[in-house]
Amino acid sequence: MPTAGRPGLCRNCGAITGAGETSCHVCGAPVGDAAVQQQAQPRYDPETVRFARAILTRPATFTFVFLAANVFVFLLMYMSGGTENFEVLRAYGAKFNSLINAGEWWRLVTPVFIHIGWLHLFVNMYSLFILGPYVERLYGSARFVFFWIMTGIAGVAASYFASSVGGQPGFFGRFLFRGGDGPSAGASGALFGLVGVLFVFGIKFRHELPEGFKRAFGMGMLPTILLNLVIGYTIPFIDNAAHLGGFLAGAVLALFVGYKRPGQKPSVAFAWHALQIVALVVVVVGFGEVARHFDGPAPSFSRVGQPGGRVQPVNLFIEAHNEGQAAFAKALNEADAEAADRALEKLDRAPALDAQSGQLLEELKTLVARARDFARQPDEERTSRQGHDAAAKLVADFEGWEERADGWVRNEGHKFGIGLRDEPSPGADGEQPQGESAPDAETPRGGEKK
Repeated sequence: MPTAGRPGLCRNCGAITGAGETSCHVCGAPVGDAAVQQQAQPRYDPETVRFARAILTRPATFTFVFLAANVFVFLLMYMSGGTENFEVLRAYGAKFNSLINAGEWWRLVTPVFIHIGWLHLFVNMYSLFILGPYVERLYGSARFVFFWIMTGIAGVAASYFASSVGGQPGFFGRFLFRGGDGPSAGASGALFGLVGVLFVFGIKFRHELPEGFKRAFGMGMLPTILLNLVIGYTIPFIDNAAHLGGFLAGAVLALFVGYKRPGQKPSVAFAWHALQIVALVVVVVGFGEVARHFDGPAPSFSRVGQPGGRVQPVNLFIEAHNEGQAAFAKALNEADAEAADRALEKLDRAPALDAQSGQLLEELKTLVARARDFARQPDEERTSRQGHDAAAKLVADFEGWEERADGWVRNEGHKFGIGLRDEPSPGADGEQPQGESAPDAETPRGGEKK
């Protein structure tokens, strides 16, 4: 390379250049310091720049609408007692299989906007901030809204079915089927849905995308996907079923949906606007149901700064079981129908720890309701021969339930830190029952995060 005061050779054509010259007199290529400066300048693929300018200048309005909605719901929960508080999670619409089975369908929708802890919120909202604008600008706001809500619902549904199966042995069992009915919430299913969309987008349109976008999307998403799956396998409280459900839903949608190419007219088919509105209405109606059934602590600035309770589904499960059994005995022996009503309210809110415990909860609720109805009968009916027969039938049914409940505690209770405390069963004139109890149980782990 020529230096100041010395002749040199042109790297482009090989001609000799004079000292101090900035360009070759033969081919016109820069030489000396001018050539060094040109080499130092980064070279951009003009096609990538043109494509990026056409796409990335579009608005990403709903990305920030969803980001704000998630933060707003989080703050409401924070002011209601904390986002890790079991009662707050239940009241605001987190996913519980037992409550979905009881008809609370909106818990397939609302968990997409609920987060458990500040770190959970920050990670998911940062991911939405990074991924959301790409999908919304590539596909348009109407498609983006539909993608986000539908893949989020698919993630919650996958989590529901995986939890229904219960814990399973082996690699896939540990990866997908964690079991239990603890609270599950988070936008990760929808975020994996966006990853699925970008993965298929990069593969489906690889022949028309510039190099920069080919490297970023499609197969370029594989390291991100694999890394998150490994993290999900190694961290117990991550809901991998929700992640895979959202990813597969996003990938399938992207297979059949085209994107808005550079220069394409901004008009959107009426069908997509209709689907966008339907998806948003589903979310609004879902949170409307949350408000209609809300029975948790109300948001209050006075709660800010107070230590929030941890998620404790096992303790609530035990309390509801014990209170239900005690109320059964009071209704049968003391005609105390009010105690049965209070116990039924607690049983309605109690979580199922797995499929069998959920069935036991439902059976106990039926027994307590029958005992309450018996207690409300006039004295002469309860003390009649027919009343004694009805009471004896109730006791026999309770003893059958108690035997099944004790069997579940012996076989599965150790997984949740639950043991048995021997107490007599109730009779028509018997004592108050005391079933499962765990005074020394370990603090249960927090809710599943998606």
